[in-house]
Amino acid sequence: MLHLPPEYRDQAGVNAPRDFAEYRTTALRHPAQPLTLLPQRLTEITGPVLGEGRVTAADADLTLANGGEARGQRIIVHGRVLDSDGKAIPNTLVEVWQANAGGRYRHSGDRWPAPLDPHFDGVGRVLTDQQGRYRFTTIRPGAYPWGNHHNAWRPAHIHFSLFGQAFTQRLVTQMYFPDDPMFFQDPIHNAAPEDARARMISTFDYEATQENWALGFRFDIVLRGRDATPFEEDDHDD
Repeated sequence: MLHLPPEYRDQAGVNAPRDFAEYRTTALRHPAQPLTLLPQRLTEITGPVLGEGRVTAADADLTLANGGEARGQRIIVHGRVLDSDGKAIPNTLVEVWQANAGGRYRHSGDRWPAPLDPHFDGVGRVLTDQQGRYRFTTIRPGAYPWGNHHNAWRPAHIHFSLFGQAFTQRLVTQMYFPDDPMFFQDPIHNAAPEDARARMISTFDYEATQENWALGFRFDIVLRGRDATPFEEDDHDD
């Protein structure tokens, strides 16, 4: 029988607080009143349906779109989705979205004057295999300004969304790149407890790097427990 927790419980020392003063819009992104738990109905316990054929190999390659190849440095992002005991989570939908090499999203709300890439949509998805593995081919995203504070720039990052066995089992996080110079002033990164921040940073993977083609980065995602990856309260475009 499918077990659905009524809500995702905050994990002390792992997830960011719901209200973080330095990240100004958190004040608008969490409930002001106690939550009211609703009964789980058919929609919550029978979806999403992600059968064979719905997610294709092409969905995991973000570098090819609209009849051409994206501009920028090709990278391979791969890893495993694990539970708190280190066991693989198979058949889990992993979605990603990101800015292009110039730091711009293909989104009507993104107005900063970096060029759009006609061959980069910035979205992808894949199902984990029986060992919990996933793999994307994409472009290393650029940094971009975002107006949270004076001279604010987001570190290069890729957004991750994970679906479990039902719509109520969705978790969202961000993957950063090692040694990014913008960590010091990024309140989204710094909102996570200090001991947990490293779990949002990928590692360079020479073994996954393909000669004359793409650099490799590994990003394992742990869903719960002491080594859990920090997750966000809501998905958004920052």
